[in-house]
Amino acid sequence: MKKIKVLVVDDSAVVRKVFREEISRENDMEVVGTAPDPYVARDKIVQLKPDVVTLDIEMPRMDGITFLRKLMRHYPLPVIIVSSLTKKGGKLAMEALSLGALEVMSKPSSAYSVGEMGVQLVDKIRAVARLKVSPKEESSFKKNPQARSASKALAETTNKIIAIGASTGGTEALKVVLTGMPPNAPGTLVVQHMPANFTTSFAERLNELSAMTVKEAKDGDSLINGVALLAPGNYHMLLKRSGARYYVQVKKGPLVHHQRPAVDVLFHSVADYAGSNAIGVILTGMGSDGALGLLKMKEAGARTVAQDEKSCVVFGMPKEAIKLSAADKVVPLNSVGKTVLNMIS
Repeated sequence: MKKIKVLVVDDSAVVRKVFREEISRENDMEVVGTAPDPYVARDKIVQLKPDVVTLDIEMPRMDGITFLRKLMRHYPLPVIIVSSLTKKGGKLAMEALSLGALEVMSKPSSAYSVGEMGVQLVDKIRAVARLKVSPKEESSFKKNPQARSASKALAETTNKIIAIGASTGGTEALKVVLTGMPPNAPGTLVVQHMPANFTTSFAERLNELSAMTVKEAKDGDSLINGVALLAPGNYHMLLKRSGARYYVQVKKGPLVHHQRPAVDVLFHSVADYAGSNAIGVILTGMGSDGALGLLKMKEAGARTVAQDEKSCVVFGMPKEAIKLSAADKVVPLNSVGKTVLNMIS
């Protein structure tokens, strides 16, 4: 089988070396070239025709965002963003995803071991390598007025819980789902595979766009109507209950499906503590994280929804859930929010 050709673009010689070593361990991929800046990268993309580009976004001469914008307009191909674990890095990563990058990961550091990074890097490369990427224009970041009007059909007193899991392509998918929810939607829990610190910027971005309040979860946060809690990167998020009060536990723990946070961890806890009071949603993403958890939710009486193949960036997680008969409904992305609201009412 033809090897996946990867071009590594990063101004750090150390990162270029680490990525080359990690990718070279795999039999199905190879680093065909490296570039210290976008000018060199531009020439190598034309010359080497890589299947995947890993791209740093903070570089000299031309920043990665400017380069990505040009690349997606004129020569679109799968791009994995590599960024520093800083607030600025997180915001730039969110901008890159809106421009058409498919995945984001953090640079190797003391907080993120090379071993963990290596597993995630090759998994992400495999997930995006065969995807067809179309020219991308920047998304419009305006609030959705229909979300507020939808609140009239939703009882203020609902005590339902919505649990959503996503991975590759999930940042844009979650934007579609959450901006379509009314301001009094049931308390919502979200796991998106994303490194630490980037989830802060992602929650802030969703909060700006949504009628709901969206925030990064903190240990002990209560679930209340109109609030969506996003699992922080590098922490699992679980649902707990004390009397009539639902709250979240945010904690470390072993990686599940090579992920922390993991969708399965959330879904299993929702099945245990909310049962038929919950609605589970599994969106675009690589691998099988969340499939067994969604099945457990369904078996506990929850209603469940999976995104359909045509609208997924990567039909991995929903596909595995559908194979297990874990989804009551399989719908296109633009129908997910409406389906969930219909299940509530």
